[in-house]
Amino acid sequence: MPKNLARTAESYRVAPGKRFRLGRVDPADTGGFDLPKKDAQAMLAEGIEKLADLQTRLYAQDSWALLVVFQAMDAAGKDSTIKHVMSGVNPQGCQVTSFKVPSTQELDHDFLWRCVRELPERGRIGIFNRSHYEEVLVVRVHPEFLAAQHLPPSLVGKEIWKDRYRSINDFERHLSENGTRVVKFYLHVSREEQRKRFLERLDKPEKNWKFSLRDVLEREHWDDYMKAYEDAISATSTDWAPWYVVPADHKWFTRLVVAQVIGTTLEELRVDYPRVDAARKTEIAKARRLLMRERG
Repeated sequence: MPKNLARTAESYRVAPGKRFRLGRVDPADTGGFDLPKKDAQAMLAEGIEKLADLQTRLYAQDSWALLVVFQAMDAAGKDSTIKHVMSGVNPQGCQVTSFKVPSTQELDHDFLWRCVRELPERGRIGIFNRSHYEEVLVVRVHPEFLAAQHLPPSLVGKEIWKDRYRSINDFERHLSENGTRVVKFYLHVSREEQRKRFLERLDKPEKNWKFSLRDVLEREHWDDYMKAYEDAISATSTDWAPWYVVPADHKWFTRLVVAQVIGTTLEELRVDYPRVDAARKTEIAKARRLLMRERG
């Protein structure tokens, strides 16, 4: 992909240790790229090809894992972004986990437990469609959900969200220090664009299955969610697990940025095929001789 796209993608990275405001990022921004659909598709295809090669190297090297976290308001395009950006990746080296409402078993453990169980193995890319961040987003907007977690009353105080931010940062740092790189995306869709996409789900029969009245009702809490996202992103964008706040009103641009960031992250890991030592080269030469003898 062009170098200017790399610079544009990096501009959406949230600097650690600073207060972040969602108002700094225009959901309709396209980074100055005014592309016909055909050109945008060609750029994405180039990014997908690059990701496929890097993922193969990651799998062969078997040293690092990559965890990609997606968070967003409903209809921001998480599913379609994952589908399109990861379309060229070998399914053997990639796993996608979509986190729904916690089960009874999950509620009987700490809030990170169910995510720990789904972490990618070395050599693989793990994608979290929603994640442990739900515990400082949805649960913060709806604190009544805390009651279902049966926490000791002494732990449910005004500092609970700061405590969870600290736990998340410690968790992600632990992953980074043990071979799992973490990169996080918030797909920033505008309230008006979300309204349009909800209406499309209602108007098109093939999209009716995506409709949920609860999603529409949650729009009443839009400002609360924006505040929760701002606080969580400000507190947990770190050098070892950065947040990227990506404009999401134009899906083609969202996909380009996400593909660029994942590709750059894998390049930074210097993933490559294992080197072949002298003994292995001897085995290869012997195997070649044996196979050549069979000819004719």
